[in-house]
Amino acid sequence: MIPHSFEYIQSDSVQEAVHEFTSSINSGMRPLYYGGGTEIITFSRLNRLTADLVIDIKPIPATQVVSVQGDALIIGSSVTLTQITDDSSIANDFPLLQATVNEIADRTARNKITLGGNICGQIFYREAMLPLLVCDSQIKIAGPKGVGVFPIHRVFRRQILLNPGEFIVETMTDKLPRTAPFVHIKRRKMGHVGYPIITAVAIKLNGTIRVAFSGVCKFPFRSSAIETVLNQESLDSRTRIDKAVQVIPTSLVLDEYESSREY
Repeated sequence: MIPHSFEYIQSDSVQEAVHEFTSSINSGMRPLYYGGGTEIITFSRLNRLTADLVIDIKPIPATQVVSVQGDALIIGSSVTLTQITDDSSIANDFPLLQATVNEIADRTARNKITLGGNICGQIFYREAMLPLLVCDSQIKIAGPKGVGVFPIHRVFRRQILLNPGEFIVETMTDKLPRTAPFVHIKRRKMGHVGYPIITAVAIKLNGTIRVAFSGVCKFPFRSSAIETVLNQESLDSRTRIDKAVQVIPTSLVLDEYESSREY
């Protein structure tokens, strides 16, 4: 049970959602945008999050789109992880994203968790971000200053960088990287469901390896320094792996219930 009351509204357009958010702020309220709601519900029950107004962005058509326009695959922020997992077109158009989100939580949770919600979530694993990082995706963001499209590496620094009143509308990913040869590996402490000890994704594009990780540190990341080491073909694979591990500052490696820093 959520121990506090709040207003709930649905927005039918980007402009309406932003207007409601801005108006509520000006009225002294604490608004939140609402996608799947899994974290909002969980953290509200724990008294770690409160809101006076919840603005549901799922009815906005742009947040529900899954389509190819030119060379870009566009996926709306309100598309659920289950939709991505079950969509046969995404299996062809962005198989790495499908493989990655299929390993997040369990199906019941994936029925609710949205792509945008996973990217913006307070739970720091944010594994859906990994394919977007290695594929140099772009993010469409709406807010009080309008709508803009930004390279993912400009708006993501350990977490998504959103100003007050902004939310993700869509992700856009070009064909060449999203259809490149890929690998996805997830290791858990036990079982087939749960948070990762590590999730690693990689693609090989134009002979170059790109790689991103979740579970190693308290944020998902892609490291140009690690990629430089891994692409040194003059070195054997074991040496490249050892040198890549050394790139990560020890102090940033997680030491927690899932696994120790030494492990």
